[in-house]
Amino acid sequence: MLVNLKDILADAKEKKYGVGLFNTVNLEMAKGVIAAAEELRAPVIIGSAEVLLNCSQLNELADMLKPMAERATVPVVLHLDHGLTLDCVKEAIKLGFTSVMYDCSAKPYEENLKCMSDVVKFAHSHNITVEGELGHVGSNANTADHNIYTDPIQAKEFAEATGVDALAVAIGTAHGFYKEKPVLDIGRLKEIADLVDVPLVLHGGSGLTDDDFRNTIANGISKVNIFTDINTALCKYIHDNWTENLGYTKLMPGAVDAVKQVVMNKMKLFGSNGRY
Repeated sequence: MLVNLKDILADAKEKKYGVGLFNTVNLEMAKGVIAAAEELRAPVIIGSAEVLLNCSQLNELADMLKPMAERATVPVVLHLDHGLTLDCVKEAIKLGFTSVMYDCSAKPYEENLKCMSDVVKFAHSHNITVEGELGHVGSNANTADHNIYTDPIQAKEFAEATGVDALAVAIGTAHGFYKEKPVLDIGRLKEIADLVDVPLVLHGGSGLTDDDFRNTIANGISKVNIFTDINTALCKYIHDNWTENLGYTKLMPGAVDAVKQVVMNKMKLFGSNGRY
């Protein structure tokens, strides 16, 4: 069933479990993620980020993912992750995405606040939920730069002023592979969670330890973004199982299952299994 963030994150926030966003740039990823969600009776979020649109365009993703979400027997959010331009965000809404992230986190605070407020008004008029980001979840080279971490007081002001439905926070995670072990500021996260009413989002989840995930979810995270783990799992399966003259169609079922297994492990870890 196709839903938006409000339909699933309120329960996650109340009961302290995490819902996974798994970016799905092709059919094998999408099938693996939804199969995992249905087997474990877990809510799930699928979609793609603007930087990944060189793999599949928004209209192609909407054509593929929206019917799959509608047919699913568990709640599925179709989400634009890290929309960097207003045109991309509006296109996603036009194509039937039920949730969008407008990432203005690299902009000055006042500009971020104004841009987010405008997008929230537009999206809510179409019954679309919006995720914002405050602080900046950057590359794996700058996880120790506390200047980009989310300020708790500012987070409260930002969430209330913009009306966002979910807020991504920067507490020491990064996108992609980590070059060194991240040190998460759980105290900062807890302070933000105590002040901010909307569900909080953890970006840069791939590569964290199981204890890191448990800690962040226990202290206020309701949505966890994962891409690198499933992206590499699919690639590794194909690399390890390809032989001379073996066509891709022979590898597709195993590739889907490789993604499914990673997603199932994450769902169990996040505590979203058995919720539906």
